[in-house]
Amino acid sequence: MSAIPATTTGTPYGTLPPASPLPRRKPISLPRLTQMRAEGEKITMLTAYDATFAAVADAAGVECILVGDSLGMVCQGLHSTVGVSLQTMAYHTESVTRGLHRAQGTAWVIADLPYGSYQESREQALRSASVLMQAGAHMVKLEGGGWTAPTVDFLVERGIPVCAHLGLTPQTVHALGGYRVQGRGDAQAAELRHHALQLQDAGASMLVLEMVPAQLSASLTQELTHCHTIGIGAGKGTAGQVLVLHDMLGVNLGKNPKFVHDFMQDAGSVKGAIEAYVQAVKNGSFPDDALHAW
Repeated sequence: MSAIPATTTGTPYGTLPPASPLPRRKPISLPRLTQMRAEGEKITMLTAYDATFAAVADAAGVECILVGDSLGMVCQGLHSTVGVSLQTMAYHTESVTRGLHRAQGTAWVIADLPYGSYQESREQALRSASVLMQAGAHMVKLEGGGWTAPTVDFLVERGIPVCAHLGLTPQTVHALGGYRVQGRGDAQAAELRHHALQLQDAGASMLVLEMVPAQLSASLTQELTHCHTIGIGAGKGTAGQVLVLHDMLGVNLGKNPKFVHDFMQDAGSVKGAIEAYVQAVKNGSFPDDALHAW
């Protein structure tokens, strides 16, 4: 039996040429995200909750990985994010960062401050944020506007980068009356804009806008010159996009929101699906505002 040439790789399906190594990117940082926005390049973000999926998302080109409290629903089977504990968030943040370290990953890791871990006081928020930063997060995310601005300022002054979250805020979904679009009408839009500007002034570097009218999101993105907007169900006019990993792979436990696209349908692999998502965000084909305009 002849030996396989050193320049090829033998497989049960034939002989393949050796894979070309992917170019290494520098670790993602806040200055790099700011540069991307200045150059008109969209920022991509996905949730991940474990080492393997974090490494795959990073290898597929995702800039930001969100260790979201959405893990309560997709990993724990809860009906909302309210039941997720700080200890659980720390565990999954550690898992994600281990996966990135083992794979020499470069993604920027954001961890959600879960319900009840920051509402009591700024000091409580600092203690909770410290737990997640020590677990490996580069940034923490909190929900809500108005009362959260002093907390953001308190954390940023102490060297903790903060991502804010407005629009549909899942931790307060019961107070909002369900999973409904936020920012409709002049009064709601004005309040959301006011809160967004407050959060930027407090030092928030990123802002997730969830289920907000596309026109309002695009307008806010232009106004927030020092805070990068990341949309989810908020149109394509934001500086970047985020999806729940399980949603975009079509493997969640419920019905996908209408703004989600199943990238797994034609991809053939998880990495292929994530690469397709990254490409679609970068070239502007996702999201399609005509399909889910509010």
